[in-house]
Amino acid sequence: MAIIHAFRGWLPKTEHSDEIVCPPYDVISTAEAAELAQGKPNSYLHVIRPEIDLPEGTRFDDDAVYEMGANRLQQLLGSGLMEQDSTPSVYLYRMSTSEHTQTGLFACASVQDYDADIILKHELTRPDKEDDRTRHILTQKAHAEPVMLTYKDDEGITALMDEITDLHLPLLSHKSEDGVLHEIWRAPKSADFVERFSAIRNLYVADGHHRCKSASRVSEALRKADGSHPGEAEYDYFPVVLFPMTQMRILPYNRVILEASDEQIQELFTRFDIKATGHGEEPGDGHISLYLEDRWYRMKLPEPEQQDAVSRLDVARLQSYVLEPVFGIQNPRTDSRIAFVGGSRGTAELEKRVRTGKAKLAISMAPTKIEELVEVSDEHQLMPPKSTWFEPKIRSGFVVHTF
Repeated sequence: MAIIHAFRGWLPKTEHSDEIVCPPYDVISTAEAAELAQGKPNSYLHVIRPEIDLPEGTRFDDDAVYEMGANRLQQLLGSGLMEQDSTPSVYLYRMSTSEHTQTGLFACASVQDYDADIILKHELTRPDKEDDRTRHILTQKAHAEPVMLTYKDDEGITALMDEITDLHLPLLSHKSEDGVLHEIWRAPKSADFVERFSAIRNLYVADGHHRCKSASRVSEALRKADGSHPGEAEYDYFPVVLFPMTQMRILPYNRVILEASDEQIQELFTRFDIKATGHGEEPGDGHISLYLEDRWYRMKLPEPEQQDAVSRLDVARLQSYVLEPVFGIQNPRTDSRIAFVGGSRGTAELEKRVRTGKAKLAISMAPTKIEELVEVSDEHQLMPPKSTWFEPKIRSGFVVHTF
């Protein structure tokens, strides 16, 4: 059963939250981070994207990058702009827009739960990204950003959260550039949540597979160095935000084919049931939408030969029956002929890329359902790359876990 760990979080003082809190490192490029951090010396971007404070062209894995990140974190924690809670706590984190609200528990999860598959994953991790996150954690002696987890809804946990958010004002409030309101509460009784989650059988990684794996590697390395037993040290726990699965919001993760021959396009239209439409129809029910030469088409994906949870996914059917056999794209993670457009940019962005010549063909996908993610995870299988795009994104710098 799931272990939830209270910790002494570092939080911005109320009057400084807007100048500190920032987008997560993996949704913005170095150039975007540098632009956002311009004129903001206290932005948490200096901690999670420390290369912005080094000469242009510095490699992401240069020792100086990790040292700069550690220095920036220590400067921020010692600046008086953030305070560490005097006692271990757990927190509530709410993200809301006019159309959507989700409230989760900000706490620490157990590395041992991750290693024992109580925390289930659905993506393959890349060794180079693992190495990068591991070095950041070890150098900073902190888990700088939380992992997004989900769990099957529990009425008792929801009631505890509702009671706190209904009766208390948030400690911190921040509206991000995309219009999302982010709010933090401190739970009066951490033990209530620890007890309730101890009855939850599994937690599921939604966003942050590399942070999970890196936390595990850090724990293993430090336990070997100091001889401690699992669960004894603070580094055996890593920060997470746990949202009930019915509140999770997954948006489409679309594809664009950058290069394709006329023969490949002809083969696509010959092989499959494709019909022209007047506009980009909403994909779903095993159908995708294609945009080619100023025109939208609707295409039915072939039925999967296997009936396991992964094979039934639209993204898996697209890969197995279209991308690989027609376009020769065997590994979409590394193939330069395909790119991905996630989030709320919609069909307008797909049309733009084709019309401007940046792509030959655009593919509009229905979003993966959270139930599909949980089913794949329960079967201990892995989803194809770029299967899910979660929004809103958890902000960084709200609550920091040090060890």
